[in-house]
Amino acid sequence: MDKEHSTRPSAVSLPPSRDGANGKDPLAVDTRAPEVEIRQVSLFYGSKQALFDIDLDIGRREVTAFIGPSGCGKSTLLRCLNRLNDLIDNVRVTGSIRLSGSEILDPTLDVTDLRKRVGMVFQKPNPFPKTIYENVAYGPRILGIKQKARLDEIVEESLRNAAIWDEVKDRLHDNALALSGGQHQRLCIARTIAVEPEIVLMDEPCSALDPIATTKIEELIHELKQRYTIVIVTHNMQQAARVSDYTAFMYLGRLVEFGKTDKLFTTPDKQETEDYITGRFG
Repeated sequence: MDKEHSTRPSAVSLPPSRDGANGKDPLAVDTRAPEVEIRQVSLFYGSKQALFDIDLDIGRREVTAFIGPSGCGKSTLLRCLNRLNDLIDNVRVTGSIRLSGSEILDPTLDVTDLRKRVGMVFQKPNPFPKTIYENVAYGPRILGIKQKARLDEIVEESLRNAAIWDEVKDRLHDNALALSGGQHQRLCIARTIAVEPEIVLMDEPCSALDPIATTKIEELIHELKQRYTIVIVTHNMQQAARVSDYTAFMYLGRLVEFGKTDKLFTTPDKQETEDYITGRFG
């Protein structure tokens, strides 16, 4: 085994988190600094091209929304940010994606480290068939945290930050599957942030939820952006307008327009953008 490992290229790790262990207040970071720089990114499924030369900066501790009709490439682009597309056979990505200045498309990158730094909340809530407590403690345990007092602290803090602590604090050892759909999604958000990511990706996080649960998730997004950079894919343009600071409109795998959300929805630069947001197609 040692011989086999010695012939393998060693995995590249991303540099320490932007807040590191330097004692700085993480909330004091310049929120205008780009967290992710996407340059000339194209993606191919075999010979079929799905993304075409995407250029985009994602601001630190801002909410960026990807909008566009079904099949436009918004979820595909989102999954490039934590390399989930690597799990699909015959996928090839070209270009550059830099997280805090480090290239994440490097084939020798430690993808486990990347996915700790870039968490994901999926369209359909997917709690583990375990207790509420074990759902949230799962990630920290994998990362080597074993002390019960520390795990208790992480679980409570994560559930509080996901705005669900008061609803579940007396039920921590109940099966998570007994929660409602909206609670499931907030639990999944708590599970995601328990490992202290820098970025939280959300792929249609409200599409399976009722209006009341959707409102709670949107309110939560406003709270979470004080601590995390958030990128959300949504088919709901009203939702994008409510929760995001910047919006990217995509069509047929291309980035048509990107800018401040209020401007893009009121005075877009491109006719295609205006046609989409006014309901002429899509």
